[in-house]
Amino acid sequence: MAESNFVDYVKIFCASGNGGAGSKHFMRTRTNPHGGPDGGDGGRGGHIILKGNKQLWTLLHLKFTKHLRADHGEAGSKQLKHGANGKDIIVEVPLGTVARDAETGEVHCEITFDGQTHILVPGGRGGLGNDHFKTAVRQAPKFAQPGEPGVESWKILELKLLADVGLVGFPNAGKSTLLSVISAAKPQIADYPFTTLVPQLGIVRYHDQRSFIMADIPGIIEGAHEGKGLGLRFLRHIERNSVLLFMIPVDSRDIREEYHVLLNELRQYNPELLDKARVLAITKSDLADEEIITELKKDLPPVPCVFISSHGKKGLARLKQLLWEELVSENGL
Repeated sequence: MAESNFVDYVKIFCASGNGGAGSKHFMRTRTNPHGGPDGGDGGRGGHIILKGNKQLWTLLHLKFTKHLRADHGEAGSKQLKHGANGKDIIVEVPLGTVARDAETGEVHCEITFDGQTHILVPGGRGGLGNDHFKTAVRQAPKFAQPGEPGVESWKILELKLLADVGLVGFPNAGKSTLLSVISAAKPQIADYPFTTLVPQLGIVRYHDQRSFIMADIPGIIEGAHEGKGLGLRFLRHIERNSVLLFMIPVDSRDIREEYHVLLNELRQYNPELLDKARVLAITKSDLADEEIITELKKDLPPVPCVFISSHGKKGLARLKQLLWEELVSENGL
């Protein structure tokens, strides 16, 4: 996923089609010059429909499509002929896309599986033809129903990546390096903060052809829940992960304190994130000898923990085992 091609937020203007008018036609033939009403119904206006597509990973294709307008329904006609419905606009989106109203913030839907559809903006209903309005005392109604107007509104589409394991840590905690070592993903890696500017996905192979998806979320900083750093832009991606892998370097001043700062940022953003399974990886452990590691183990947070070194390939098998066990516990994989 090239950084310039990853788009996880778009705001689009949607206009569904107007419904077609009902017809107020009367049957007129050579043998029946005073026939009854035979006006058909109008067709409904086109919908704006979201559809899940597992082949998509970004909202890039909608970045420059700011206005979507569906076709109007056609009017009914004689001989009770129904007007054609307006053509729908089907917008394909990646799995994990959330749609909400730009003005009220109301969430309309979450697209979570391939082929799932949701009518984001419904088209106007077609009007009834005059045939519907005939009665015993009103046998020749000279009116029909107009079609309903379509709906116009701004919508926001946000992508929350669907991954099994989400990496949580401050910048330069070694998240990108880990992902590059245990999967085929090739994130940008450098020795400065915020190297990762977009989430990265990688498939991690486990035993017996089993695998899980890992997401490298751009680094959190203290105050991220208030929008500091990359802030709210990427915290939402963590919401859809089953297991959170906290990553803290072995040379951190206080591992326990750093863990609680990260935990607090998640709590402030969404308290439900604390219900997810957690694993702690102490990274860059090749920088510490066994004596230092033994001392550090005495004051670690009460979560499953493993010391790893991505460069030295140390502890990675144990890490994958821990993550797999948590995934099985959470999802029954």
